Amino acid sequence: MNTIYKYFYSFISRINYTPLLFLLVFFLFTGVSSVRAQDEAEVEVAAGDAAKGESIFKSNCASCHETGATKSVGPGLKDVGKKHEFDWLVKWIHNSQALIATGDAAAIKIYKEYNNIPMTSFPTLSEDDIHSILAYIDKANSEVAAVAAAGPAAGGGAVQAEGPSTLFVVLLAVLVVVVLLLLVVLLVVLSLLSRTIREKEGVVREPSIGFWESTRLLLAKTVKHPAILSAVTWVFLLLVIKATLDGAYSVGVQQGYAPKQPIAFSHKLHAGEYEIDCNYCHTGVNKSRAATIPAANICMNCHGVIKKESPEIQKIYASIEKNQPIEWVRVHNLPDLAYFNHSQHVNVGGLECETCHGDIKKMEVVEQRSSLTMGWCIDCHRQTDVNSDGNAYYDKLVQLHNEEGKGALKVADIGGLECSKCHY
Repeated sequence: MNTIYKYFYSFISRINYTPLLFLLVFFLFTGVSSVRAQDEAEVEVAAGDAAKGESIFKSNCASCHETGATKSVGPGLKDVGKKHEFDWLVKWIHNSQALIATGDAAAIKIYKEYNNIPMTSFPTLSEDDIHSILAYIDKANSEVAAVAAAGPAAGGGAVQAEGPSTLFVVLLAVLVVVVLLLLVVLLVVLSLLSRTIREKEGVVREPSIGFWESTRLLLAKTVKHPAILSAVTWVFLLLVIKATLDGAYSVGVQQGYAPKQPIAFSHKLHAGEYEIDCNYCHTGVNKSRAATIPAANICMNCHGVIKKESPEIQKIYASIEKNQPIEWVRVHNLPDLAYFNHSQHVNVGGLECETCHGDIKKMEVVEQRSSLTMGWCIDCHRQTDVNSDGNAYYDKLVQLHNEEGKGALKVADIGGLECSKCHY
C-alpha cells in the first residue's frame, strides 16, 4: 500500500499543469467573452461589435455621415437600422447604384435628395462588419441620449461605459472559484499523500505552524510552481507582442490629429455659415498637386475692411507688416514616398473635399478625419466608380468598358492599384 501511495504522489507531483492552466486561461478569456457578447446582444438593438464598428465607421463612413440625425454629405445615420431592413442596407452599402438601377423607391429617393451624388460602394464589407457599424451607431446615440438626460448636474463629463452584465459577472466569479478550487484540491491531495507516506515510513512530523504562516507558505509555493511561472511568463510575452503589433500598425497614422493653429481660423464660420467655397482659399486644388495654403493677401481681400479690430485679424496685419508668412501647422501629412495629386482627384475624378477631409463645414478646428493609410486609399480605388459624366478623360473608356459587359468601371480597372501610380 505504501508503494501505491508513493507512486500516486509521484505521479501527481510530476504532472505538468501548464496545459491545464492555459486551457483555463483560454476558456476564461474566450468562452466568457463570447457568453458576454451573446448576453449583450440580447439587449442591444443591433447585434455586433461596437468597438469594431467604430473603427470601420471612422475609416469608411465618417467623411460623409454623422452617427446622429444631422445631415452631412450624406444623411445622418441615427436609427438607420430601424428605418431600413438589414438586407436592404447590405445591398445599398455593397452597391448603391445597382440598387437604384432596380427601381427601388427608397434608394431612388435618397439618391435624388442628395443631388444625384452616388454613395461610395463598399462591397468588401461583410454582414458582420455592417452589424458592427450599426451597433456603434446605436451606442453613440445612446451615449448622447444619456448625456442629455444627465443634464448640467452630471458636470458635463464623459459617459461611463456600461458595466458588465449580471450573467457575465456570475460566470466570471464561478470560473475564478473553480480555478481556485482546482488548485486547492491538487495541493490538498499532495499534502495528504505526503503525510500518509511520512506516517507509513515512520517519519517524525514537524511541529505544526499557525494558519496564517501555513497559508503564506502555501501561497509562496503556489507562486513558485513551474506551471504558474510558465503561464504568467507566456501571458506577459503575448501581451507585450500584442502591444508591439498594435503600436507598429499605428505608426504614421494621425487620424483625429487637430493641432492648434497660430491664428484661430474657423472653417465652421467661413465654409459653413458664410458658405465660402473651398477653392477661393485653396486655389491649387483644381490645377496642381497641392491644394495650397492661402496667403495672407487672400485673407485681406475680406479682412481689409471686415473685423479689422479683431486680435486674431491683427495677427494677419502683423505678418504682412513684418513680411513673414503665417506659420500654419499642416494637418494632413503623407509620407514622402507616397504621391498624391489633388487636381487628379478633384478636377478629373470629381470628388468632393468632404470625401477625404470630412465635413469641414462643421469643424471649428480642422482635424484629420480619415486614416489616409495605403489600405484606405486602395479600398477607395476598389469601390469607387470612375466618373464619366461630361468627363472627356474617361468617357470613351467607360463606354468601351460597358460595351464589353464588365459592369461598372472602377478606379482599380484603370490602374488605380498599380504601385507606380503612388510610389514612383
